[in-house]
Amino acid sequence: MKKVLILLWLTILLACLGCQGGTSLSRPVIGITSVYKVDKENGSASTWVNFAYVEAVAENGGAPVILPTITGEEILRRYVQELDGLVLVGGADIPPSAYGQQPHETVKVMPSQRYNFDRKLIALWLEQGKPILGVCLGMQFANVVSGGTLIQDIPSQVGTKVAHRRKYHRVRIERSSSLAKILGASEAYVYSNHHQAVKDVGKSLKVIAHSDDGVIEALERTDGGFGLFVQWHPEQMDDAKHRNAIYGALVRACAARN
Repeated sequence: MKKVLILLWLTILLACLGCQGGTSLSRPVIGITSVYKVDKENGSASTWVNFAYVEAVAENGGAPVILPTITGEEILRRYVQELDGLVLVGGADIPPSAYGQQPHETVKVMPSQRYNFDRKLIALWLEQGKPILGVCLGMQFANVVSGGTLIQDIPSQVGTKVAHRRKYHRVRIERSSSLAKILGASEAYVYSNHHQAVKDVGKSLKVIAHSDDGVIEALERTDGGFGLFVQWHPEQMDDAKHRNAIYGALVRACAARN
């Protein structure tokens, strides 16, 4: 365990020293959750993340650190204690048993290694009230950890009016929300890649955006602190202004807290 912690802090140090532009050591250190995958042929495990998340954090003044799915209590608490902000990334589906449902035939459940790590980390992080950004699955996971439920398959349970898989579509944003202030707009065209969505909203979360088919597209925290959760992928969008507005808001919230 000591070796893992040493590697973590070396990663954080290198991330801070390696950032370009500005005063590197003043950059908030922002953790990015990761995807856990086991090779079916040889049984070896890997942890990885789409580099777009890393670039979006770094380009907006943060020092990104990828978090491996280590579930040890000491490591989890060290993450929460030392990191300034957190990005929850996309991935496979949450086990429906986590929110009291039987699995739909389309569900592809994430490995238990990742599920156990993310649910513990999110719960600890939300308790602390530190800045957090949830993307796609990240939004769904925060909702489930907060006691909410999910629509397991949009095409069969909602419809196909709006294409949510690898498509751009419109979202309507509540004018009084933090997201509307961040984007300076009450609607946006966003890139989505998901088949599930929030159904019943969890504790201390508020719906702030919908797509034209009624699917919940964004949530924000209601109990203080920066907490924004979006169903789309701003880090993968060609619209740099949109991407930087959202990731920049996270970084600024971390800097302000410090």
